[in-house]
Amino acid sequence: MFGRLMPTEGKFFELFNQHGELCVKGAKEMLALMTNFDDLESRVHAIETIEKQADTVTFNTIELLHKTFITPIDRDDIHKLITRMDDILDLLEDAAQTISLYDIREITPEAKRLAELCLACAEKVKAAVALLPNMSNSREILTICEEIDRIESDADHVMRAAMSKLFRDEPDVRNLIKLKAIYEILETVTDRCEDVANIIEGIIVENA
Repeated sequence: MFGRLMPTEGKFFELFNQHGELCVKGAKEMLALMTNFDDLESRVHAIETIEKQADTVTFNTIELLHKTFITPIDRDDIHKLITRMDDILDLLEDAAQTISLYDIREITPEAKRLAELCLACAEKVKAAVALLPNMSNSREILTICEEIDRIESDADHVMRAAMSKLFRDEPDVRNLIKLKAIYEILETVTDRCEDVANIIEGIIVENA
């Protein structure tokens, strides 16, 4: 009986790793979509499939949280971390579906750049959660979190420049509205990555 009360610590970190890998996989598909529209629908479907897989990981994490008596890190931190990670893929799916539904046929260099920054952020998120099980990695983890903050700041700059160019140069109002929506969703992906970094920083402060 006592053995059942002991935390399955490694399982939480394993689930974080699984989700981090899916975030990277989804971001890679998004960048591929932005690079080449020839296979748009299959790319959209691939991102939708990855998002559903991530939902399963999120569900399994929360279910395990309810069943585990003693958790390796604060219960609220576990819930916030997996939820914010799931937001990343929700937004990538939203971006892919918006591109498809709005019938966007040509993407701008700025949108592609934002997709590149989304992938860079997702890779850093994956790297940070991979190091989380060992608090002796705290300095390296905090460095990665700082890099996520920097990438998010870069995305803000790209977003502002993209919006300025869009409102200055785009004559078609409908196309302007479509591209504005895509820019905003992609930039928000980097915001959610920054949220993940902030949660991880808090975990380090509490546990290192």
